Formats: sequence, structure tokens, C-alpha cells
Amino acid sequence: MTSAGASAHPHSGNGFAGARQAFRAWRRTRPFWAGLLVLLAAAPIIYFPYFNLSLGTLSVAMSTTAGAGSLIIGLTLIVLGGLLWFQPIIRFFAGCVAIFLGVLSLPISNFGGFLLGALFAATGGLLALAWGPVDADADTPDGALGSEGEPGNG
Repeated sequence: MTSAGASAHPHSGNGFAGARQAFRAWRRTRPFWAGLLVLLAAAPIIYFPYFNLSLGTLSVAMSTTAGAGSLIIGLTLIVLGGLLWFQPIIRFFAGCVAIFLGVLSLPISNFGGFLLGALFAATGGLLALAWGPVDADADTPDGALGSEGEPGNG
């Protein structure tokens, strides 16, 4: 007993479900996971050069001379991650720079945040390079006839 004007998803326009669907639509129009990995790469690269561990009276400090280099690399990765989310048109440039900074962090920032930051930056950069915008013509089903009457030409 639904009316013809009712939506297929009754909770699609309001509350948490509506916000979730809006986020999903936003996420699919940009290299979201690439940006997230590049943002996450910045955390270990920035954090570990300034890391202090205290075990009772024993204090372990990871102070290096490359603290400024780690800070610059980490802040640049944060900017690149934000650009991947909000300016997806520059995904190729941002992906290349993220890969470069991930590799550069290996000798500068305690092996790239103990390899964690370098791997996140390289993976995020590669995902940014591989991502492409969705084609508007890709909405036709696989078996549908295209404009010339042949399968898949639509």
C-alpha cells in the first residue's frame, strides 16, 4: 500500500540514513580512500621523530636531526590528502607527490615512520593515480542494447 510518489527507501531523505547516503554519493565522486591513506600516512611520519616513551624511570627518546624534515613531509601529506578529497581534478599530481614524499620519508623520518607512513603514502598515491571519474554513460546495464543496437555500446 505505498503511493506512487513514495521513495523506494523510506528513510533516504532524513536522519542518519540520509546523511549516510549523501556521504556515499560525495565519496564516490572523488578518490576518497586515496586521500584517507595519504592523510593517515602523515601521522606516523610526524609523530615518531618527537616520540618519547617512559617506562617507570627509563625514558626512551626518538629525537633526530630530521624532525623539521619530518614535519614538512607530514604537513605536505596532510595538504595533499585534503586536496585529493576536495580537488579531485589534481589527483595525478597529488598522487605522484605523495609517492615521492613517502619514498623520501624513508631516509629522513625514521624509515618513513617505521615503514608505516611510507607504505600508506605510497599506497594512497597509487590509488590516486589509478582512480578515475565515473563515466556518465556507464549507467546502462551490461546486457542492455546500446545506441547502435549492439550490446554494450551505450
